[in-house]
Amino acid sequence: MEHSKQLMQMLAAIVVLGVGGQWLAWRMRVPAILLLLAIGCLAGSVSGFINPDRLLGDLLQPLVSLSVGLILFEGGLNLRLQELKGTWRSLLGLLTIGVIITWLGATMSAHWILQMPLSVALVLGAVLTVTGPTVIGPLLREIRPSGKVGAIAKWESIIIDPIGATLAVLVFEAISSIRAAEYGSATATAIRSLAGTAGSGILVGWLSSKVLVESFRRFWVPDYLQNPVTLLYVVASFAGAEMLHNEAGLVAVTVMGMLLANQKHVDIHRVIEFKESLTVLLIAVLFIVLSARVPLQELQTLGWRGAAFGLSLILVIRPVSVWLSTIGSGLSTRERLFLGWFAPRGIVAAAVSSVFALRMGESGAIVAPATLIVILMTVTVYGLTAAPLARRLNLAASDPQGLLIAGASQLCRSIAKVLTQEGIRVVLVDTRYERIAKAREAGLNICYASILSDYVMDAVDFGGLGRFLGMTSNDQINTLASARFREIFGAQNVMQLPKSASSSRLRTTWQNRLAGRTLFSPQLTYDYIDTALDQGATIKATRFSEVFTLEAFRAHYGDRVHPLFVISEKKVQVLTSDSVINPKAGQLIVSLVMPAA
Repeated sequence: MEHSKQLMQMLAAIVVLGVGGQWLAWRMRVPAILLLLAIGCLAGSVSGFINPDRLLGDLLQPLVSLSVGLILFEGGLNLRLQELKGTWRSLLGLLTIGVIITWLGATMSAHWILQMPLSVALVLGAVLTVTGPTVIGPLLREIRPSGKVGAIAKWESIIIDPIGATLAVLVFEAISSIRAAEYGSATATAIRSLAGTAGSGILVGWLSSKVLVESFRRFWVPDYLQNPVTLLYVVASFAGAEMLHNEAGLVAVTVMGMLLANQKHVDIHRVIEFKESLTVLLIAVLFIVLSARVPLQELQTLGWRGAAFGLSLILVIRPVSVWLSTIGSGLSTRERLFLGWFAPRGIVAAAVSSVFALRMGESGAIVAPATLIVILMTVTVYGLTAAPLARRLNLAASDPQGLLIAGASQLCRSIAKVLTQEGIRVVLVDTRYERIAKAREAGLNICYASILSDYVMDAVDFGGLGRFLGMTSNDQINTLASARFREIFGAQNVMQLPKSASSSRLRTTWQNRLAGRTLFSPQLTYDYIDTALDQGATIKATRFSEVFTLEAFRAHYGDRVHPLFVISEKKVQVLTSDSVINPKAGQLIVSLVMPAA
């Protein structure tokens, strides 16, 4: 009975510390991975309160592998094939030449600096070829790089994970064959393993996605069971591919997620939102469990050698691998420099290293601590320096002018059309398909999703976007979205339409605290503007000159005009209830013009 209580306490502590650590990291505005690793070490090797091996026993390795598979499936759901246009050469180089250079460089560095046996160093080098989608995604949202580098970094971080895990398996099996004096079969074993892993994973992933889509298309699955059934398919695909070949499960779930994301037959937004919540929980639990397993004395034993090993990956191996693998790719020098300084490791590296540490026994005891040091160093260094470097290289604007607009109504589409013509980037987000279709017909940049979904964070290219406008018909959604994007754009750059009379009467203290700045003027609620457009009002852009001044503008339109934006040399001023308008000659004012009486 006492033993059961202790196990329950450990299990509860893992969930509480994991989710609580992520919330605390959000409040402190620090990378969650750093806080989770620190909490895990304190709860595990320091205090001994959490003992994952005692809690899970032989289930630890399969549970870690399955959790990583679910995380990679969610990552695959964020991959859009249209992003490969103009970037596939760079990505191909990073996933082939770059992986080989990183593997060999990390191997030699571990052998020389950490004084590892070459066989162990080869496995560690293969593990460290992976980056970290769970770390890169949030960093990209903060940096908001322009051009191709954001899409390349996102694709590399997701696709390279099954590649790195497969490489580690091949290396481990080849070394095992050599140790068994089967020298002639080592190469053949590696080739068969590679073909078996890739073939099994791709086949199972493709078949699973086809069957799942067909099940949804024919309404064999009710709406309330779509998320559980999708989870069933992902778990079955992972396990089935693993039965066919080791590590083929990671390939299968990544392929399955990517194919689901790019099919056009069924809507998967509900599935995406469910997987986002599940992934957050899995990441929290995995980091606590894996860091709790690392003996503190092993970290202390590495000492300065561990720091030197991490620096070699950051300062030498990553820049060299990017520079050589992107020759002739069409990337500019600035883009290659940024990618060479952007490769944080995350949960997949920690999980894969733990799996192989378990397989290798005592000889692989140093693999997990070395990986943990690399994770800590890369997240810290890149997290602090990547954004300033992107701005220094002119890959991220210090004052981005683009607009992210919640809603694709007639008003939002009219505004987006005018601003886009003036060189201002606008992205509309909506869940109504008829609005999405009209926006696409107009050639506008659109995202088909709920503005409150984490899917938006991965599907939208935040490069050049600097402000958020909540312009849906739902005041509560506008308020919640404003609170969310305040963390990205800052309170000054988050605005929403004024609340309707009914919402204002029901407004609570938390709504007042979370709401964005009042957009345009208190009179211009969603209902007011929507009615005005139905009655013939238009969104009109007017150029001021030395002759046509603000006074002439007001005299011409009288009370029928409501200024919305002022544009000057591709810089846009979004007008709010407290804005002062003083346009000069050459500037453009975008207004809502009411119909003449």
